[in-house]
Amino acid sequence: MAYDDYTPSSAAPVRARAGEPLAGEAGSVPPHTTESTETSPQELESAPPPPHLPQYHAAIPEDLRVPWGGLEVALFVFLAVIASAAVTWGTAEIAVRFFGANANQVFGATMSTAKSIVVLISQALIDGLAILYLYLMLLPRTTAPFWQSIGWRDLHGADGRIRASALQFLTGGAVMAVAVSFAGGLLNSKETLPIEELLQARVSILLFGVLGVLVAPLVEETIFRGFLYPVIARRMGIAAGIVITGTLFGLMHAAQLWGGWGQIALLILVGVVLTWVRARTGTVAASYFVHLGYNGLQLVGYLIYVVSGTHH
Repeated sequence: MAYDDYTPSSAAPVRARAGEPLAGEAGSVPPHTTESTETSPQELESAPPPPHLPQYHAAIPEDLRVPWGGLEVALFVFLAVIASAAVTWGTAEIAVRFFGANANQVFGATMSTAKSIVVLISQALIDGLAILYLYLMLLPRTTAPFWQSIGWRDLHGADGRIRASALQFLTGGAVMAVAVSFAGGLLNSKETLPIEELLQARVSILLFGVLGVLVAPLVEETIFRGFLYPVIARRMGIAAGIVITGTLFGLMHAAQLWGGWGQIALLILVGVVLTWVRARTGTVAASYFVHLGYNGLQLVGYLIYVVSGTHH
């Protein structure tokens, strides 16, 4: 595979038609330029060694020109499966051996308070390991800042104008939460979902709230809209990238909503909307604020649901 220099910037990406597949990486040739390529000896001595980055066709939008591909995604998935099992088991063992938790409650099939705490803490540790993997993966590939390289570009366009304010995206996420909650109430096909069993104790609700608002939007947007979406969109086109990434996002949460097929379908739709926002703006920051508004209002609604006494 050929390589050239690329430095991510906060400029708005060049748009391609949503229905057209984008040109691939291998075998592509950079556009010809008539500008002089002569470099002074002083520039050669002071310039840092260029990172080895993939060469892309000129038709590929700038926000999809990332220094990773399918191999890194496959390795991420493989390691995530192993880490999920190892971290969950290890956290459960620590809870039993060092904190006196009942082994039957922690390892049993029934969801208990101890088991719910183990599950939530394990998820936080797994999220941390996921970000660590992305950081270590990018470290030898680019000299640009990590968050910028992984898709967290400025909300300002190249001309200095704000694409949209964070408040607008937060509001949009809150509106989506109201619509999804209303539709979910009509589509619910199971009295108690797994996520409701997880949130039986106050400490579990507190941990879930902290993770759901402070951690989940940050980590999930970085993984799905920052890491995964550019690879899919680059290979299959922007429209396919939006749909596939959104579907994978919804299916990742399927275990929490198992039995509530309507809720799973709605969450897939939420994932598609979040990915569309990322594709439309060219920055993960936009989809993050939408996600934050969505999760925040969902949490408030759930707390009202519990306090009101209608919780099963």
